Amino acid sequence: MPNAEYAVAMARYNMWQNENLVEAAGGLDDGARQLARGAFFGSIEATFAHVLWGDQMWMHRFAATGLPAATTIPGSVDMGMGWDAFCAARVVFDGRILDWAHGVDAVWFDGDLTWYSGALGRDVTKPKGLLVLQLFNHQTHHRGQIHAMLTAAGAKPGDTDVPFMPARFDAL
Repeated sequence: MPNAEYAVAMARYNMWQNENLVEAAGGLDDGARQLARGAFFGSIEATFAHVLWGDQMWMHRFAATGLPAATTIPGSVDMGMGWDAFCAARVVFDGRILDWAHGVDAVWFDGDLTWYSGALGRDVTKPKGLLVLQLFNHQTHHRGQIHAMLTAAGAKPGDTDVPFMPARFDAL
């Protein structure tokens, strides 16, 4: 099961990959980022918005950070802001995830978390370690979709493999 060391490593990876994909997406115009491309959430921007929303939901559950503006998964695809504001918000929230990972107590991972799941329409209780896996797996899953859409749009994202993460992220 995940522990604090895993959370820090994955928070660094999350930060790197969001920087990587946001930079690649920044080379496209708004129309290309907003074009429905057949992914689960439709467009590059909608998928980016959903990932940030998911991160905000899980961090609210883990660390009582603020709730996202949208309250449902269908509403999660609306950035509610322009591209530049989204990019800034993404950087800030990646910092919050990393700060949480650095500060989370090892004992925290031993417990369960109960929350109301809007997707299931009921309370759910699961081990916290499993839910940390979900946080980072969810990001990776949807970033894979974003990567595919960016590639199809002619953008060229950088590496995505964990062992190739630049050394500058090791110090974060």
